[in-house]
Amino acid sequence: MRMDTHLLAALAVLLLLAVIAAALLARRQRSRSLARQFGPEYARTVQRSGSRGRAEADLVARMRRVHRLEIVPLPPREAQRFRMEWQGVQSRFVDNPRSAVTEADLLVRDVMMRRGYPMADFETQAADLSVDHPLVVDHYRAGHAIAIRELHGQASTEDLRQALVHYRALFDELLRAPVQRARARDRTAERIRGGLLPPERALASDREPKQERERRSEK
Repeated sequence: MRMDTHLLAALAVLLLLAVIAAALLARRQRSRSLARQFGPEYARTVQRSGSRGRAEADLVARMRRVHRLEIVPLPPREAQRFRMEWQGVQSRFVDNPRSAVTEADLLVRDVMMRRGYPMADFETQAADLSVDHPLVVDHYRAGHAIAIRELHGQASTEDLRQALVHYRALFDELLRAPVQRARARDRTAERIRGGLLPPERALASDREPKQERERRSEK
């Protein structure tokens, strides 16, 4: 009886260690998946929150929030219209850089709205963008920061030129719908493997583009 008790205790300890090891491995895999997904935004969020756990909870919440949105590509004709509007903004920069930067900010917001991003406060907008556009969201932050400085008369002409460059990087990214759709599908697979999204919801997201293609072919 005593041997059986010792054996059961040893097995319980081994089981506990196995559970702890599995939990640590799952957490490490989730961290790696989030770091791949968000790139520089991952390190920025960890630094800002002061805790890897809080940062990762924030990033997962962003992904779930954006997953519920209906982010759609721009129709080719509308995308071309936006490109022409951007060319007008750039041409007006020489004569009136301050007005041009304001127009650029409004134009980027208009594109975001047409793509399906909600017009919330700036930090929420940037957080939503970071899910599918992590490499250019810092451009949005930098351009917006200069635009705010300009409202207080603290931005030079060179600052405004840099703001326009930042807005252009995000603007171009938002108009690359076909490429982004393929990348989003790859990222969805990574989210499933990392346990970040329920498979049924992630796969539902992947089926939407296929249904759209079928509707277009029927037309």
